Amino acid sequence: MGLYILLIFISCAFYVQHRGRVQHHKLSRKLTDHANVLAPLNCLYYAFSKIPNHPFIDTNQFPELSPLQAQWQTIRDEALALHQGANIKASDDLDDLGFNSFFKTGWKRYYLKWYGADLNSAQITCPKTLALLNTLPNVKGAMFAMLPPGARLVRHRDPYAGSLRYHLGLQTPESDDCFIEVDGERYSWRNGEAVMFDETYIHYAENKTDQDRIVLFLDIERPLKADFVTTLNRLFSKTIMAASATKNVEGDKVGALNKVFANVYQVRQWGKRIKAYNKTLYYVLQYGLYLLLIYWIFF
Repeated sequence: MGLYILLIFISCAFYVQHRGRVQHHKLSRKLTDHANVLAPLNCLYYAFSKIPNHPFIDTNQFPELSPLQAQWQTIRDEALALHQGANIKASDDLDDLGFNSFFKTGWKRYYLKWYGADLNSAQITCPKTLALLNTLPNVKGAMFAMLPPGARLVRHRDPYAGSLRYHLGLQTPESDDCFIEVDGERYSWRNGEAVMFDETYIHYAENKTDQDRIVLFLDIERPLKADFVTTLNRLFSKTIMAASATKNVEGDKVGALNKVFANVYQVRQWGKRIKAYNKTLYYVLQYGLYLLLIYWIFF
């Protein structure tokens, strides 16, 4: 039985790594991509998705989100007030597992809600935006996300296909030099304009202008054809995704995954030191650990 489950994991991971036109080039990058962990679950979402599996998604397929564009200026005003107070920022601590690597290249954020966890700070600072978001049950995660001048996000795919990504331009350079590219297709943000995409395709973003780019960043529940798959997705989001919640300020709830992230990060730093000392030893240890985990889980 363990062997059959392992074969399912391998098959699904192979599909995920070869999905779309743009792929990671190095075999080592494909093997260590964190999207492989959720590959069987994600393949189930792809198979039962009501939305075509395309990099970009027509926002007209989500008419319930139209109030966001209708009130984009109200949302923008609350975002700009936060920005003026330097509150849209990188995490001060190692407590943002999902986005920690983005901070190194300039990306910043301010959470509004995250998979069932409303943040006390957002209720105080962004009451109008949060009230609007709470009328939209398919909005699972929300934040203001900023890409300052010169900032970029490296090529990556998000590991969880149970949601779709929505961006609403609030303060943008309105220039083609500030863009996101998803599976080789490029989009440049515009004020008051919304875009949706499947974040499990390889994508990257860059701001080559001298102006900040601030968007309303949402995770929208992926519509699914089968009730049992929808139930599974919601259970996963209420447990695993909710455990990745983190704080804007002290007093906001921090999920269980982020509470242990600092310790995991220290192990990762230890691994980087080994890699700098001897790459061969690093890869022997890395892939040896993977094989031990596979044996422990499946056999």
